[in-house]
Amino acid sequence: MKLKDSRILVTGGSSGIGKATASLLAKAGARVAITGRDEAKLKKAADEIGAVAIDLDQSRYDDIPGKMKGAVDKLGGLDVLINNAGIGVSAPIGELTAEKFERVFSVNVIGLALLTQEAVKIFRGQDYGHIVNIASTAATKGYPGGSVYGGSKFALRGMTQCWQTELRKHNIRVMLINPSEVPTAFGRADRTERPEVERKLTSVEIAHAIKSALEMDERGFIPELSVWATNP
Repeated sequence: MKLKDSRILVTGGSSGIGKATASLLAKAGARVAITGRDEAKLKKAADEIGAVAIDLDQSRYDDIPGKMKGAVDKLGGLDVLINNAGIGVSAPIGELTAEKFERVFSVNVIGLALLTQEAVKIFRGQDYGHIVNIASTAATKGYPGGSVYGGSKFALRGMTQCWQTELRKHNIRVMLINPSEVPTAFGRADRTERPEVERKLTSVEIAHAIKSALEMDERGFIPELSVWATNP
């Protein structure tokens, strides 16, 4: 697709991978909106990027249709949804609780699916659209303590495959990006960014992967792409 003048919504866009992606796409000429839960942080990031700020907590399901409408109205339409917002909890067997599952799945799975559903209504109507789901290499292989977070990303991977089969006939590309470890604010209570770590990925590598996947000629798409550090 051509990014110039395209309308793109990036969830979780106030920091980390989401912010790097929104910035890269805006520099390519796209009109970009970003979502986040911290309004002050969100507005600061939007001003830096030149994006539209949409305050959204994906676990508040009833807010989703109105927030999507607000984003579409401000962008003048929608061509791409990038599902980047997510939270994580690490808990081994013996420390699992319903609350931990509900908190993570409400954002990473249920809220994400309901937001995507609103985008799909638009995409089906115009017979065109692009969905990029940001999962994790944790969606491809289990690990100790990963029942909650890894489980949510396995669920996202499964939903992505379902949507690919449902939506290809509507000219909607659905792509999954699996980053390996990227030091960001992810999982931090105070949401401050972690410093870069030598030999680990940065948000920029993932942003380039997303941009490249979108820019492929629309006759084809990349169903799933994993990005690893070369020598961690």
